[in-house]
Amino acid sequence: MTIYIFFILGFFILIKGATLLVDGSASIAKKLKISSIVIGLTIVAFGTSMPELIVNIFASVQNNSEIAIGNILGSNISNILLILGISAIIYPITANKNTVLKEIPFNLLAIVILGIIANDIIIDGQNFSSITRIDGLILISFFIIFLYYVFGITKSAEDIVGKDEIKVLSYSKAVFYIILGLIGLIVGGKWIVDGAVEIAKFFNISESLIGLTIIALGTSLPELATSAIAAYKKQSDIAIGNIIGSNIFNIFWILGVSAIIRPLPFNASSNKDISVAIFASVILFLIMFIGKKRAIERSQGIFMVIAYIGYIVFLVFTK
Repeated sequence: MTIYIFFILGFFILIKGATLLVDGSASIAKKLKISSIVIGLTIVAFGTSMPELIVNIFASVQNNSEIAIGNILGSNISNILLILGISAIIYPITANKNTVLKEIPFNLLAIVILGIIANDIIIDGQNFSSITRIDGLILISFFIIFLYYVFGITKSAEDIVGKDEIKVLSYSKAVFYIILGLIGLIVGGKWIVDGAVEIAKFFNISESLIGLTIIALGTSLPELATSAIAAYKKQSDIAIGNIIGSNIFNIFWILGVSAIIRPLPFNASSNKDISVAIFASVILFLIMFIGKKRAIERSQGIFMVIAYIGYIVFLVFTK
């Protein structure tokens, strides 16, 4: 029973740790006169992806590859279908041209590349499939290209984040927040992975199902909070940019780091989840050209949430 309590507490500590890390890092960056939009596209984006990263690091170190891969695929699917769907229901989301023509396709490219490098059995006829350390380096290389693109945008972008959006703390307090945040991420991440393994054993269900559902939803809470609040404030660019950026970070950065730590054996059954992630990305791209251009209407948001519920039901009966 104790490990289940720690499992639940782990999510709270993990997310609080990510918040403290972002607040401390953003404050120091602001004091050093770094542009607010650069802070948003780098520090904040990293911060909302930290829960997935820490969980995956522990899962890789402990050789729980199904949790590591399931966490990323589940997070990416829930980010698009559930979180963007909920955000659009709160207030219709309009994307800028760059997001539709460049960032959403880049998100789709990420999941397609993952599908290619993970399927050694199908492509090369090998006896087993895995995401190797070389594959991890390839993913990190694509991540560097994405960062180059992001910093290219910031040169011409307006500094849209107001000064009041970032709390300016004293250096000592900011450093304390960063240290406390890192401790929270490490402790919370370990409790979550340990609890997930025990739950899978006790209920005799796959670690993959735990990763795709409970852990994926738990580690996606920062994205949900950010996008839902942004939609409520009618800040569409933040609502959708947060999700697309997080999905790209998840595959290129987090899975890349995870594979470098320890190669991740890939179960062919996970191809169904990759297919759903591709489907979600394609649906998002098509929605932008149906009805009101470059917008997700409330009715389309409802459709996306229903599609996600259908996916979870499918998982429960097939995993």
